[in-house]
Amino acid sequence: MKSYDIPIHYKRRIFEAEDPTFKGIYAVDFVSHVPSTESDTTLPPRTTYFTDEEFDEIGSDDDKPMLITLHGLSGGSYEIYLRHVLAPLVGSGEDGGWEACVINSRGCAMSKITSSVLYNARATWDIRQTVKWLRKMFPNRKLFAIGYSLGANILTNYLGEEGDQCLLEAAVVLSNPWALEVSSVALQRTWLGMHVYMTVMGTNMRKLVDQHEDQISKNTRIDLDRVRKVKYLYEFDREVQGPTWGYPTENAYYRDASCTDSVLSVKIPLFAIHAKDDPIAVNEAIPYGEIKANPNIVLCVTSLGGHLSWFQSSGDRWFVKPIVNFLNKMAREVDLEESRKMKADGWAELLQLGPPSPFTFAPMRRKLHVVE
Repeated sequence: MKSYDIPIHYKRRIFEAEDPTFKGIYAVDFVSHVPSTESDTTLPPRTTYFTDEEFDEIGSDDDKPMLITLHGLSGGSYEIYLRHVLAPLVGSGEDGGWEACVINSRGCAMSKITSSVLYNARATWDIRQTVKWLRKMFPNRKLFAIGYSLGANILTNYLGEEGDQCLLEAAVVLSNPWALEVSSVALQRTWLGMHVYMTVMGTNMRKLVDQHEDQISKNTRIDLDRVRKVKYLYEFDREVQGPTWGYPTENAYYRDASCTDSVLSVKIPLFAIHAKDDPIAVNEAIPYGEIKANPNIVLCVTSLGGHLSWFQSSGDRWFVKPIVNFLNKMAREVDLEESRKMKADGWAELLQLGPPSPFTFAPMRRKLHVVE
């Protein structure tokens, strides 16, 4: 299999969180069509900061479609799998003409944190703020989003939380872990799952804490001595995510942060791609019933593909073509506004089966609450 690089260049901007509940900063990397002649060793390759003058001029009235990307666990804008999708969209070919940005999870991609918390599997606050800001700065652009692995879980939760008020036109999720507890238990069942995947993911998250120890040490609920002994991802979630967000166990966190119920509240077109042989986001965690119950979602499951892989002999990845085709179809051929009107006029209600019930199910009701 041939291996090659995909040179995507970025300009970074640091945003201050507007919600005081989740105070701190986060980094958004915007795809730059003009490669920088400079380099910054404090940032990932091909990434430099916007100057204040450059950022002041970023707003536009153009109608280019724009893609917002959420990366996987402990990753960032530099990840090769997401650059595979960005390249044809932001290029000059027939699939191109897009603008794009990547929201880096707090502390990832060599970004700093200014509070004592990182992020979790339901950390939807930064994408919510970014989408609102993009809508303000680019009023004529159709906004789309794509999430990979943990970013897919976060994105699906965001879509569910926003419901019919969502400012995005359509979205894509790839290798979504869906039911986090199910995937965690499945990984712990096998030697490969425990001693390769769980170990690698746990080590990466522990390193993230090490990089930001000066801030995270201010969180008195976290015992850093215990964190330093973490080997597996579920141990990290037990020692960091549980205490940070008030969950008594890692499984309580997994159940509350999973996006399986959020699927039922998605009100925009959502394209999900999954591989049955995914060793991390296991097939048994896919909420087939909930997806089938929501006409806004299309699920494509392949027999092979692994986790964020789908490698081809050419060095390309199979998932690029269906994702790019879907996004361009949604952006350029489908009248999404008319679709919304049909739903508002009662089209969606026609799909409900059976008579009205005196009981109701609230899929977005969380167990985690912010103490006033």
